[in-house]
Order: sequence, then C-alpha cells, then structure tokens
Amino acid sequence: MSPLDVDTRVLRYFVAVADRLSFTRAARDLYVSQPALSRQIRQLEEDLGAELFVRTGREIRLTGAGGEMLPLARKVLDDWLETVRLVRSAAAAEANVLRVGFVASGGGSVARRARAAFSEQRPEVRIEPKRFDWGGEPDALRQGLVDVAFVWLPADISGLRSRVVATEPRYVALSRDHPLTARPSVGIADLRDEPLMWTRKAPKEWVDWWAVNPRPDGSEPVWGPENDNVEEMLEHVATGAAVCIGPESMAVYYAHPELAWRPIADIEPLRIAVAWVPETTSPVVRAFVEAAIRSAS
Repeated sequence: MSPLDVDTRVLRYFVAVADRLSFTRAARDLYVSQPALSRQIRQLEEDLGAELFVRTGREIRLTGAGGEMLPLARKVLDDWLETVRLVRSAAAAEANVLRVGFVASGGGSVARRARAAFSEQRPEVRIEPKRFDWGGEPDALRQGLVDVAFVWLPADISGLRSRVVATEPRYVALSRDHPLTARPSVGIADLRDEPLMWTRKAPKEWVDWWAVNPRPDGSEPVWGPENDNVEEMLEHVATGAAVCIGPESMAVYYAHPELAWRPIADIEPLRIAVAWVPETTSPVVRAFVEAAIRSAS
C-alpha cells in the first residue's frame, strides 16, 4: 500500500497512541483490540518507511519522525473533520432540515417550547431530532451529524458556542419496592451502599459527575452494572440490581411501572445548554438558538 493511501482511521490510531504513549490505553479508548492496534501502527510505519515509536519493554516514546508527524496528523484529522461537518451541514440545509441533537430526555420542556416557537417562525423547515449515546452531543456537533444540540453539562464543549437555557434537579431511580421509596426525597449519603449504574459510552469526567464521585465524604460510589443507553439502564434498576441518577425530565419521560423516582436534595442540578458550531452562518441555526434562549426566560 502506498503512503498516499493511508486513511484517517489509521491516523486517529497513531494520534491516540502518541497522546497516551500506551498501546493498552489507546486500544481501550478506541474500542479496538491491542493486537489489532499494534498491527495497524506497524503497517503505517512500513508504509512510511520510518519508525514512529521506540518500544522499550512496556514503555514507548515517539521517535523524531513520530514527533514530526504528530502535529501534521492532527491537522489532517481536524481538516477532514471540518470537511465532513461542512458537507453534512450543507446537505441538511439544502433539504430544508434542521437536525437537533439530544441525549435521553434532552432539553426537557425548554426544548419543546423552542421547537414549537421555531416551527411557528420557520414552518418550511423540518426539524429532525437525533438522539445520541451518553455525552455524545458535543462530538455530534463537531462531526456535522447535527446542526444544534441540547447538551447536558458538564461536557467537553471546546470549540463550540453554548448558552445555558435550563437547570433541572437530579433524581434517583429506584425499584418500586426499594425502602427509600418511602421518603419524599433522599440525600446522596442515603445512596452510599447502593450499586450505581454507569457507562463506558461517556467520558470518565461525565460519568463521575453524574455518580457524584467522589462523594462528599471522599468515598467512591459502589459501581453496579454497565449500560449503553437509558432503556438498558432503567431495566436494570427495575429489577432491583442497581439505582441510577438522572434529571427531573427523565423521571417524567421515562415513567415505568416497576420504578420510583425521588429527588436528591443535596447535590447540584443539571445544567442544559443549547450548543452550536461557532463557524456556522446558517440563519436557520441562529433562529433556533434564539428560540431556545427565549424559551428559557
């Protein structure tokens, strides 16, 4: 294979290893096997005719060639990502579609009011809701999969513009016969010994914030089963295998005969932001953002 045929996936692999200086950590974060990742990097080195990493036992470091390649590889990936975003956004605009991203219950009542106000103002534009995995809204914006999104904060919104439009108290979901359902509300200390649902789909910082990790007393939550989406999470809770923490709108949207939701009285609320790519020149995106901001007041 010619070096000119190297695709962006292999460049992403190289950057991931270079950033972590660990094939193990890079493979885990990329959701690929370590042997497969190592083969791809070896093939890249053969195609380039240059070693990119010095491998000494369990430690690796960039060679001079690897250090030279790293910023250039980042630029190629950034340029390609921007190209993909622009093409996808142009296709949606040409079809008179506004793609609105969200996760689980999204922007709650503010999102509903914003959609209604926008549709009244721009009836010719079709709103297309797009749901993403936990914490996936910012990357969906960067990749051009959506034009605007309701983002649950905290999140990595670097490179994006945003405006907080809502806050929601956080609730705990319990199985219907759980002893804590006898209370009108709970404190985070009441959940000390409860297995808590979590996910690998979102960044660790996102997971820790939702889990309130560490807890006020410095302890770590008891980690329960993993989940990939809200439906899996709530089914686990309904069986009594664990509890989960979610926003007030989730308690409303995801009513379940085997679940009970109780507010957590002593932790900070969720902040919901409307977010968009700052480079956008779309009047449709601007109109929706303005509708969301107005709906927040």
